[in-house]
Amino acid sequence: MLCAKIKTLPRINKTLKKYRALNKKIVFTNGCFDILHAGHVDYLEKARALGDILVIGLNSDASVRKLKGESRPVVSQKNRARVLSALASVDFVVIFNALTPLKLIKAIKPDILVKGGDWKPKNIVGGDFVRSSGGTVRSLSYLKGFSTRNMIKKIKKS
Repeated sequence: MLCAKIKTLPRINKTLKKYRALNKKIVFTNGCFDILHAGHVDYLEKARALGDILVIGLNSDASVRKLKGESRPVVSQKNRARVLSALASVDFVVIFNALTPLKLIKAIKPDILVKGGDWKPKNIVGGDFVRSSGGTVRSLSYLKGFSTRNMIKKIKKS
């Protein structure tokens, strides 16, 4: 299940160097993206529309467990990365093990850092770094009625 869109950190930096030489705007977002749904797709399309290249920092399985509990993720990192990489809005996926993507953000140096509407721009991890590097930080609205947590509850109920 090898996909050219799924990159390691050294490979993504090499790839992004080429896009930067062409003055392309790099957009970065991150998340668990466990049980991909229409809300995720809408959010990623909005993020991609802000620039030329969308890079997703994907929490590893170990990272998701630490953040969400032992019953998560429902879908493995390998499969989450593969599904995300199939989306037209997504250019690259990089899996990271930390609880936050700060190290990844500092390495990638995006022009635009994006998170969902439940994050205020001033509280977005890596926001200070991106702004100090001349970039922008955005909080995008969610598509109402969609959440992985609610999907899991509904599945357990049925």
